[in-house]
Amino acid sequence: MVDLVSAGLVLVLAGFGIVAISLVSGAKESGGEVKGGGVVMIGPIPIIFGSDAKWASIAIVLAIVLLVLSILFYLV
Repeated sequence: MVDLVSAGLVLVLAGFGIVAISLVSGAKESGGEVKGGGVVMIGPIPIIFGSDAKWASIAIVLAIVLLVLSILFYLV
């Protein structure tokens, strides 16, 4: 059985590795426009951000899904 702390550490290190690889490979390309958005959940309160209306609306849907899931997991 895998220790959960070890599994979490491996996942965090893998995430750092993926970010480092993407930074190095993305440095070769210049120009282009990056669009995106996201949701930061502070307790049950979502903070939504996006670079344009499309990504902000996708982030709103994601926030609603995360809010419903957090309520369901709290009740169960």
